[in-house]
Amino acid sequence: MKVLVATQKPFAKVAVDGIRKILEEAGHEVALLEKYEAQADLVAAVADAEALIIRSDKVTEEVLAAAGKLKIVVRAGAGVDNVDLEAATKHGVVVMNTPGQNSNAVAELAIAMMIFMSRTQFTPATGSEISGKTLGIQAFGNVGRLVGAKAKALGMKVKAIDPFLPAEKIVEGGAEPAESLEALYAGSDFVSIHIPATPETIGSIGYKLITSMPKGATLVNTARKEVIDEAGLEKALAEREDLKYVADVAPDNYAELKEKFGLRVFATPKKMGAQTAEANINAGLAAARQIADFFATGNTRFQVNK
Repeated sequence: MKVLVATQKPFAKVAVDGIRKILEEAGHEVALLEKYEAQADLVAAVADAEALIIRSDKVTEEVLAAAGKLKIVVRAGAGVDNVDLEAATKHGVVVMNTPGQNSNAVAELAIAMMIFMSRTQFTPATGSEISGKTLGIQAFGNVGRLVGAKAKALGMKVKAIDPFLPAEKIVEGGAEPAESLEALYAGSDFVSIHIPATPETIGSIGYKLITSMPKGATLVNTARKEVIDEAGLEKALAEREDLKYVADVAPDNYAELKEKFGLRVFATPKKMGAQTAEANINAGLAAARQIADFFATGNTRFQVNK
């Protein structure tokens, strides 16, 4: 089987070498498409591929239609909003992710962002400590639980909410269950967001939730920019001069927010939650193993489409 590794942001060499070793030992051919400039390059390259490994690369209807032999796509990471899942199902293509492989990297970034904003972006101005503060975690999956554990180790009180987890599971994960999303925001000095971008969550975090946060609170977004109502965020920051926002992906109105609110706002230049050597390697190797297992045994454990 031909496996195409298509990455505009390439894996580290050690990860590529590991991916190649896993797949070639399983009897598969590996082709690389790295740092490609246009979506048309991916469309052309996928024509004879039977499996595809991607990172943040977009697998659209156009890509899937061009991939007549494609049987499986594995996204090396957790989020799969860059893959058209409905189109994949229509074309008979299994889509998987690699849950947990990037989790620690994202969790460490979330903690770092809290400290960065608490210390006024490391300027000489007087900052504050996160110890003793309350952290609210919105979605308590792999990343959320790790953020909570690290926060507790730093002396924070941790609350969490997750619509897919009963309260006892949140307690088992080391957090206090919040009664509601509104209560989580109203009672947290920091809220760390870990929800996917879905029709239900896009634009769901806006003015009302943000302005319900306590004085001096910080909203931390290492999830997706789409879950924030950007107009509502701007309005909240304008009315509440004590609030702060930090994100792993810049909102569309970032330049305006930065000009208006200065050190109260920060976004990384490019999404970097999973940009560590360890996460890069872990996710790539997991993707390769899942493809080898899929072709050998039919295992679809991490399938995300129906």
